Amino acid sequence: MAGKPRVGVLALQGDVREHAALLRGLGAEVALVRRPEELAIVDGLVIPGGESSVIDKLSRSFGMQRPIRTAIAAGLPVYGTCAGLILLADEVLDGIEGQESFGGMDISVRRNAFGRQTESFETALDVPALGDEPVRATFIRAPIVVRTGDHVDVLATLPDGGIVAVEQGRLLGTSFHPEVDGETRFHERFLAHVGDRLREP
Repeated sequence: MAGKPRVGVLALQGDVREHAALLRGLGAEVALVRRPEELAIVDGLVIPGGESSVIDKLSRSFGMQRPIRTAIAAGLPVYGTCAGLILLADEVLDGIEGQESFGGMDISVRRNAFGRQTESFETALDVPALGDEPVRATFIRAPIVVRTGDHVDVLATLPDGGIVAVEQGRLLGTSFHPEVDGETRFHERFLAHVGDRLREP
């Protein structure tokens, strides 16, 4: 259908299907992105949760790391959840040896900040940028943002002050997984960034 934004979900590893289903439900045309030529034809990209070190390695094996970095630098709207947030960070703390990120967000992120999968938890978060209704957030081996640069907006924190949702320009990142809870507002915000970019001359 004409006029639909075409958004990609990086489909190297992780919870790809959940993001794709949610985005389709919001009216987007969704493409699974594994190769540079697939990245080149999307208007925005979601980097899903999964294992950040595995996605990093696969992105290099598939020749995707440099094209993604270039696209981010050129203003492509990107939304990263959990591992995706780690991959958007300019600095990854406690990464495995040789781990790299795509970067683009002036943040430092600590991997597995809440412990192992057995320490996964759910909570309600206040996210004023998304309205008055709290966000139900599921944290699964989640990272936490421990430093933000001057141009980064903090969208949500835990009661202890831990930063779990950030935005810098058209880059959006959450430590948690809205796609598993049917929470659409972060994806709607991402699609709004995509729409803004499409309206640029």
